[in-house]
Amino acid sequence: MLLREIAHARAGDKGNISNISVIAYDPKDYPLLEHWLTAERVKAHFAGIAAGEVRRYALPALGALNFVLHQALSGGVTRSLALDAHGKTLSSAMLALELPDQAAAEFTPPSQERLQGDLS
Repeated sequence: MLLREIAHARAGDKGNISNISVIAYDPKDYPLLEHWLTAERVKAHFAGIAAGEVRRYALPALGALNFVLHQALSGGVTRSLALDAHGKTLSSAMLALELPDQAAAEFTPPSQERLQGDLS
C-alpha cells in the first residue's frame, strides 16, 4: 500500500533542511502511520537525497507526523542548482513510500456509507 492511499503531505524548507508533514485523511489511520512511518523508513526512502539525520515529530491531535530531513536540499535555496531548490516535490516523493504488507492488512477502507456521507 502506498502512503498516498491514507495520507496527504506538505513540504517546506529552511536552509538545507526539508520539513515534510504527513497527515492522515482519516484520524482512525493515524495510529497506523505512527507505527509504520518511522524516521528510519523515511531516511531509507530518501537515501541519496537526505544526507543527514531524519527526525520525526508526532502531532497526534492533528493526526500528523512531521519529518525534518537535514542536508536534503543540496546546500539550500541560495546554493542549490536543483530545479526544485525548495524541495516542494519531496512531499509527493514521500507519498510514494510503500508501506509494508502488514500495514495494508491493518488498514480498513472507508465504508460505502461514510463515503456517501462525505459527499453530502
